[in-house]
Amino acid sequence: MRYLLFAAAAGSVVAAAVYAVSFSGRGPVSAQDFVNLQQGAQVQAGFRRAHAKGFCISGEFQSSGALAQYSSAQVLQSGSYPFVGRISIAGNNPSAPDLKAPVRSLALTILPDSPQQWRTAMNTPPVLAVATPEKFYQQLLAIQNSTVPEFFAAHPEAQNFINWRNSYQPSQSFATERYHSINAFYLVDTQGQQQAVRWAAVPLTNETGQLADAEATDALQQEFFSRLQQGPVRFDLQFTLATASDNPADATIPWPETNPQLSAGTIVIEQASLQDTGACNAINFDPLVLPAGFAPSDDPILRARAAVYAESHRRRAREVLMQQTTGGANE
Repeated sequence: MRYLLFAAAAGSVVAAAVYAVSFSGRGPVSAQDFVNLQQGAQVQAGFRRAHAKGFCISGEFQSSGALAQYSSAQVLQSGSYPFVGRISIAGNNPSAPDLKAPVRSLALTILPDSPQQWRTAMNTPPVLAVATPEKFYQQLLAIQNSTVPEFFAAHPEAQNFINWRNSYQPSQSFATERYHSINAFYLVDTQGQQQAVRWAAVPLTNETGQLADAEATDALQQEFFSRLQQGPVRFDLQFTLATASDNPADATIPWPETNPQLSAGTIVIEQASLQDTGACNAINFDPLVLPAGFAPSDDPILRARAAVYAESHRRRAREVLMQQTTGGANE
């Protein structure tokens, strides 16, 4: 498993590295700069630079086929498809308290052993505060320097994100959160016609989580593992279709609730395991690993995400390899 961390996603790392070069060439901020900022002064060797703390999940995606008219992708044709995934919290600390994290995430690789695999990395916020990688980097600096109010005051486009943040109430379970693609993508049908979409994993239960110990560092993880003992955890994978008035390249603007919405199917989580022994540990959940029938939008942050994920993956893969060579421990 540790060797796989170095090799399993080599293709996506190479592909994303191309975006890293392009991104760096367009402005003063590179993928390396982003990862340096994310990892901080104390490097947690062998861990992801962002969302360092998490656990692996697996199950199947039961596709309804409702999106088949918009896309030739196998995962959107009616049927059941296996996935490997990861649930995590924001931050670079692999020992952070679950309940203190400002963002929770759900990442999936559907059809992980197939050329038609689809990777998606979803987060609890439905929008971003800013629309460019350079501004997003400045936002991260503002968080680090405790100047977030000043940053938001200088960026009025952040208002939609602020509105969400002010109304967001974290749930007592990873199973009752709503996770968003944030960025837009295109579905591509057999005739080459494109339809811009965003998607969200919507929980199919509103059962309040029962925390065995609300003070425990792993409170939410414990609750999720306990919940799975009672049966699978399910989410509706809901797609929102863009209209002519929506801009797929701007992730700061929410799309109207009146937009057409279709259920692509059900995410059925059947198992969970610790990340150091789970299959998800080797995966770089690059959102640009897309099957035929999907295409990225022109959102510049989408491409920056892929470049940063690749750089983070490269660093931790090297650390794991060095740990193996020297006999050190990993995760």
